[in-house]
Amino acid sequence: MQQPGVGSPNCGRGWYLSAREQGEEQESAPLLPPAPPGSRALNHASSGVSFGFSVFNLMNAIMGSGILGLSYAMANTGIIGFSILLLIVASLAAYSVFLLLSMCIQTAVTSYEDLGLFAFGSPGKVLVASTIIIQNIGGPLNKCYKTKNGITSEAMSSYLLIVKSELPGAIAGFMSGHDSGSWYLDGRVLLLITSVCIVFPLALLPKIGFLGYTSSLSFFFMVYFALVVVIKKWSIPCPLTLNSPTEILQSAYAIPTMAFSFLCHTSVLPIYCELRSPSKSRMQNVTNTGIGLSFLLYFVSALFGYLTFYDKVDSELLQGYTRYLPHDIVIMSVKLGVLFAVILTVPLIHFPARKAVMMIFFSHLPTSWICHILVTLTLNVIIVLIALYVPDIRNVFGLVGSTTSTCLLFVYPGLFCLKLSREDFISRQKLGAFALFIFGLFVGLLSLTLIVFNWINP
Repeated sequence: MQQPGVGSPNCGRGWYLSAREQGEEQESAPLLPPAPPGSRALNHASSGVSFGFSVFNLMNAIMGSGILGLSYAMANTGIIGFSILLLIVASLAAYSVFLLLSMCIQTAVTSYEDLGLFAFGSPGKVLVASTIIIQNIGGPLNKCYKTKNGITSEAMSSYLLIVKSELPGAIAGFMSGHDSGSWYLDGRVLLLITSVCIVFPLALLPKIGFLGYTSSLSFFFMVYFALVVVIKKWSIPCPLTLNSPTEILQSAYAIPTMAFSFLCHTSVLPIYCELRSPSKSRMQNVTNTGIGLSFLLYFVSALFGYLTFYDKVDSELLQGYTRYLPHDIVIMSVKLGVLFAVILTVPLIHFPARKAVMMIFFSHLPTSWICHILVTLTLNVIIVLIALYVPDIRNVFGLVGSTTSTCLLFVYPGLFCLKLSREDFISRQKLGAFALFIFGLFVGLLSLTLIVFNWINP
């Protein structure tokens, strides 16, 4: 097996540079070796993905249906408490990406799975790949707006489950005197149409960078959602009181809700590999920009959603607007826009899931279009079948998915840094990695406790 550092730009001299020199070199070092003349390598400066499209792809990986549940989280933690928690989680998410990028530069690998290989051998690679597959296919299926706990879902099956259950109502809102038995109001039919006509073709694209256009569209849908939430603050004369007691238990649910709202780590390295003129500092700027813009949209929509309904805010924000403004064309268009944003996120999640499957089962085979298409088709069929027929197992996926989310977001980056970094344990990087690891364990245990409690007391 290739040793850490072999083939990297620092190989043969990184061990002898001062800490400052190594840090400066890593900031500008490319992830992949220079492309040979005349080649069309993914990381070639002229063929790479632009900074803007990379940010859009990362934000599309971050943002999803979870934005609908953050006003509910604010109602249970207060404005100040929510702001502090959201800022902490966003900072930790950016720091965990920083650790992943640092370890990739040090080991000269280009995938999350290979970091597991360098850290703990083949079992580490299989563990990381399995975690990615479970998270991206199933994940926490407890939809934030269908449960009291507010734990969000960021997986392909849960997204398609949202499409099946909510898209018919969104379409019906634009029609008067519609026939409830019409095919275009059948959730299963709409799910199959969106999967075949939108999700599968986009998931077949050879590079994640090609999704920059659809990711930018998804981003503008989310901006539109936030703007409408701000504007509608003065359109609803809600006779709702502010002085309602906050339950400690519901406040505890807000922590995993916010923690999982910045999960994008399975898409970070694929985006990194296709970034134009890729370097650690450039990708970190992409990450900081994506997380910063997501934080802004999260906070604005949560704040004005909360200030509209106060303690009476629904666990799914749009339900409150539907109740007070049932025939408002703007609200109906927002709901449809959010659903399309959710649909456009599914192909992006396909990429890391497919890569993990191929690394576990087909790593011994040469890359081919046939394998690419078959794996993509298989994944698409699986998630559609789950969304169609097995939504009742969402508690099991929620239990497993909350664990995988915590591992990918906090535990693995911290653990890999502790294992692979050459710095002393008392160094700033390793102490930060240790703190991230401990925080991940705390969030994971809290999530598991809350989900089990929800089982016992539905």
